[in-house]
Amino acid sequence: MLNYYGRLSSEVYDMDKPIGHSFGDVEFYMNRLESCKGAILEPATGTGRILIPLLEKGLNIHGFDISKDMLKICENNCKKRGLNTKLFEAKMESFSQDTKYEAIIVPTGTFLLLHKRADSIKALQNFYNHLSNGGRLILDIALQTDISIGTVSTRTWECPNGDIITLENKTVKVDYINQYTISHGRYEKWREGVLIQTELEYFPLRWYGVEEFRLILENIGFKDIMISSDYKLGQYPSDSEEIITFEAVAIK
Repeated sequence: MLNYYGRLSSEVYDMDKPIGHSFGDVEFYMNRLESCKGAILEPATGTGRILIPLLEKGLNIHGFDISKDMLKICENNCKKRGLNTKLFEAKMESFSQDTKYEAIIVPTGTFLLLHKRADSIKALQNFYNHLSNGGRLILDIALQTDISIGTVSTRTWECPNGDIITLENKTVKVDYINQYTISHGRYEKWREGVLIQTELEYFPLRWYGVEEFRLILENIGFKDIMISSDYKLGQYPSDSEEIITFEAVAIK
């Protein structure tokens, strides 16, 4: 089993997308959640990029992640800012909490990492079950465009201590029937020209049609589904490059 958001990829994420770094999502989610009085949950909270600004805004938000390394960074980021919240290790499709949440948020397409349809349905059902009556699910997806096997991309980051981290990412599988891709990412950390750490990451990514996803939410029991694009509330998507946000209400 290849690594999944291991130590190096988590370190890169924290550098590349620091706390509060926004694609328009931080402000959008802050606006949509500002009236929440109850508990909010962020599955796949990562390093706290969005969770921490929401905590600083005074919202009662908890988070979990499948990656121990991501959670460790998130805990440290909270501690450095004097923030306390509930953070735990879990999977979207199987987490279990006694709390009924007023909102569950999954920004920036993270939900698409559940590339198996059965797992994604289980996760959405689990979200529904953990929402209070009238609670809201707010979730981003993105469409996949320009998919081809063997496509390689490379990136480089410089760490604060001068170390260099490189990433070579390669698409190794495209399943058009089941609507997902698999990529392998090879992270390498270099110090003064010497390789000191390396990590191979397994990175799946699913895609959905816009109306397909609406139907899935409806079948689970969500009501009052609103679709937005590029964090413009209620604006139906018109371009394949746009981030698509679904907001749906759990009526029980």
